[in-house]
Amino acid sequence: MDPIGKALWLIETDLEGRLDLQDIADACGLSRFGMARAFVVATGWPVMRYARARRLSRAARRLAEGAQDILGLALEAGYGSHEAFTRAFREQFGITPEALRASGHLDGIELREAMRMQPTTTYPLAEPRFEQGKELLIAGLGERFSVDKSQGISSLWQRFVPYIGKVPGQQGWETFGLCHSPDEDGSFEYIAGVRVSRVDELPPGFVHQRLPARRYAVFRHTGHISSIHETFAAIFQRWLPASGMQAADAPEFERYSADFDPMAGKGHVDIWVPLRD
Repeated sequence: MDPIGKALWLIETDLEGRLDLQDIADACGLSRFGMARAFVVATGWPVMRYARARRLSRAARRLAEGAQDILGLALEAGYGSHEAFTRAFREQFGITPEALRASGHLDGIELREAMRMQPTTTYPLAEPRFEQGKELLIAGLGERFSVDKSQGISSLWQRFVPYIGKVPGQQGWETFGLCHSPDEDGSFEYIAGVRVSRVDELPPGFVHQRLPARRYAVFRHTGHISSIHETFAAIFQRWLPASGMQAADAPEFERYSADFDPMAGKGHVDIWVPLRD
């Protein structure tokens, strides 16, 4: 089954809120970041935000029908208290559970209905090569982004470009876009950086991440850089399920060739997906 379709099915069968992002990713054979990125490309929603919206929508229907036990609904939806449930409910619908129950109807309430399985992406994808990657130490500028609001990554790169070739301990002229530390809300840390040999004299504001040696599937992105999300979707929705392999819960990165021109979108871009042993 397409991992996005499977994730949608899992969420519908678990509206009591037991599953988290790691559970869903494991069941679908993806890393947390792979699950988060593929889901939002296919549906437009972060995984757990969609799950919460479905749970709250079911609760809203029951309240409109006169359900009296709000704490019981809160617990069924995965919230540990009446207060947490009320806060999330108001953020989702702009009204408290008590007010919706008193109104007795859903007029003006935008419920999140169950999504149907989306067609698997047909974006062209060349077969990968497999490499035993050596240990990498990447340093550069980093920020936290969400998979549905990642437009700021291009601005991060614009700020980093003047440092290329001037970073203490820089090794080579290739640049790296490193994704790591995904969170339940679908956000992740992204570093625009270069490979370095040391981190003792990094410029102010720089961050670094050390990647241990491991096995990767390496995909060449052949389109313009603006369509790289399509390549990610093809990897996680189509290639990975068909391959029988599983992505490791480890940082993924884009490696840009030394002659890559981000404005023209020309040059080589390889996507390195860590694999489970």
